[in-house]
Amino acid sequence: MDTVFLHGLEAETLIGVYDWERQQRQTLVLDLDMGVDLQAAARNDDIDETIHYAEVAQILRQTLSEQQFLLLEALAEFVAQLVLREFGALWVRVKVVKPGILPHVRSVGVQIERGIDND
Repeated sequence: MDTVFLHGLEAETLIGVYDWERQQRQTLVLDLDMGVDLQAAARNDDIDETIHYAEVAQILRQTLSEQQFLLLEALAEFVAQLVLREFGALWVRVKVVKPGILPHVRSVGVQIERGIDND
C-alpha cells in the first residue's frame, strides 16, 4: 500500500477539558499518513488520481478552526473520518500533538489508525 503524508500540519481549534484551556484557540500539530493506491497517479502523472495533500491541509485547517473538542481523542477521530470520507483514503493514521500544555513536557498527544473496513 502506498502513502501520502502530511507531517507537522499546524491547525488552530478550541480544545480542552479545563475552562482555562477553552479561553482561546490552541495550535495543534498533526501528522497524517493516508493509504492510497498511487499507481494510476504515477502512471498518468495526474493529481486527480491521488490525494491532493494541499486540499487536505486547507480543509483540515478550515474545518478545525470552526470546531471545538474536549479531547484530543475526539479530534483525532473527527480528522480520521473526514479523511476517509472526503478524500477516499483506504486507511489513515492521525497523530495529534498538543505542544507545551504541561510543564516540563514538550508535547502530549494521541495517535489513531482507521480504515474503511474498521472505522
